[in-house]
Amino acid sequence: MKPDTMKERWLSPYLRPFFGSFLLIVGLGVCTLAAAAALTFTSGYLISKAALRPENILMVYVPIVAVRTFGISKAVLHYVERLAGHHTALRILSLMRVRLYRMVEPHALNFFTKFKTGDLLGILSDDIEQLQHLYLRTLFPSAAALILYGVITVALGTMDISFAFLIAIYLGSLLYIMPLISLLLTKKRQNQLQHHRGLLYQKLTDAIMGMADWTGSGRQKDFIESYEADERRAAEADQALRRWERWRTLLGQWIAGIALLSVVIWANSQVSGQHIPVTWLAALVLVVYPIMDIFLSVMSAADKLPQYKNALVRLQAIDKSMLLSSDYNQDATQLKDGLPASLDYIHIQLDNISFQYDQAASWTVKKLSLDIPQGKKIAVIGRSGAGKSTLLKLLLGALQPSTGMISVNGIKINSLDQPVQQYIAVLNQNPYLFDTTVANNIRLSNRAANEKQLQQAMEQAQLTRLLQGLPLAEQTMMHEAGKRFSGGERQRVALARILLQQRPVVLLDEPTLGLDPRTERELLSTLFQALEGKTIIWVTHHLVGIEQMDEIVCMDDGEIVMRGTHQQLLQSYPRYRKLYALDKPPMHA
Repeated sequence: MKPDTMKERWLSPYLRPFFGSFLLIVGLGVCTLAAAAALTFTSGYLISKAALRPENILMVYVPIVAVRTFGISKAVLHYVERLAGHHTALRILSLMRVRLYRMVEPHALNFFTKFKTGDLLGILSDDIEQLQHLYLRTLFPSAAALILYGVITVALGTMDISFAFLIAIYLGSLLYIMPLISLLLTKKRQNQLQHHRGLLYQKLTDAIMGMADWTGSGRQKDFIESYEADERRAAEADQALRRWERWRTLLGQWIAGIALLSVVIWANSQVSGQHIPVTWLAALVLVVYPIMDIFLSVMSAADKLPQYKNALVRLQAIDKSMLLSSDYNQDATQLKDGLPASLDYIHIQLDNISFQYDQAASWTVKKLSLDIPQGKKIAVIGRSGAGKSTLLKLLLGALQPSTGMISVNGIKINSLDQPVQQYIAVLNQNPYLFDTTVANNIRLSNRAANEKQLQQAMEQAQLTRLLQGLPLAEQTMMHEAGKRFSGGERQRVALARILLQQRPVVLLDEPTLGLDPRTERELLSTLFQALEGKTIIWVTHHLVGIEQMDEIVCMDDGEIVMRGTHQQLLQSYPRYRKLYALDKPPMHA
């Protein structure tokens, strides 16, 4: 997708579907403001009329009824307006969050090579929320105030054009001039505050994930001091904004006070000239208060524009960083559940690839070439730091090789119509299982799968017998992180999940790590049986089950130091024979 087609993809897609709701909300807002103004006007009129000792009680009965009517209608209209506004804004917010998830989830590895975890936390908790406030606190109130501004100017113009022009200046200064000045003065400070908050989100993420290391090293005090220093900087930026807000409020109240004085002088002259009845004097003065409250509240709306802009910039940065696939290039209200169609035949080739994380670092992968046709089973072994994890990220497109080329069916992976992750399923060491049913955990990979496909995936993962022994079968709750089941059982659920994806290539990243020898052998047997016909790329430290691989690649310092079948390596490499003898568990375990 071209960059110019991605502008305002977080705002414009919601305008047409919710246009009717927007009109309703603004209309209710105008009615609420009109009811508030009518309430004070009729109250002032009633007080003045009663003070003149009306000759008949009926002369004040109608104003009394009007005061009650406008008092009740103001409260009801305000409630309905807030209800409709929040209902619409929260619906839009939910669509935004679903859209963000559907963007990030297929490209998770690619995302985390370009963004920090704290960035995602900030986007989820702050940026999406800012776009909700854009509707509730800025667009809806400003639109209602703008309509009211026109109504007031026209109404006064029928009575006195020069005074209508003067009031238009007062209200216009609150509606246009003061927000513009405030925006110019606070834009830089808003950006600073957003920056400091982003740093705090990142530090919070580091604290959650690494607190055990801080504590274990005895440096928790250093972390607390560092976090408090960042927090103070954010607080200082926030206090600077609040100081200006107080000054802006004071200026706005001065303008409102001058407008009130002008209304008193004008209304008195109108009464003296017998252009309006004397009972309107208090009514016109009192109606100034709710009107000025409305415009004073809207005056601060412009202060939030930099926050909205920054939120949009960050969301658009994610848009541009992701390889957009056909299942997400669509309107926000027409999201699909299924996965994109995958090819039946995938031929992966790595042609003399090398990679280094930065120019000053050593090569993590050096001049590596692999040919992996559909159905081939290849194992990648080697000590920690040998380059295996980097190789996986290169295969998944999360990293781009510094030199050389990775292709799928002869096409460079960054030129594919869909991200390469759409063709590869991954079973890693610790797949996350949610606190829901077994069936829901499996369906996570393909919500469009039918019951027959679900049962087939569970059968292939050899879960059927286990689940049949439970009262609720596949509707059994897994509890948090899948703790209801053992390690091997959790891996079988994860296996069923990737089988339901029906992808031709499966990447196994140490799936048996931490399992006892017997469970490890049983799980490997299930894996190889269930994945028959699929390409398997297996990264492992253990050599249990290695005999079933078509090719074994041993890496060291980013280079391939041994490669061949199990039998070839046993015959040609004493080092491999020693490793195999040491690592092979006893069969009676």
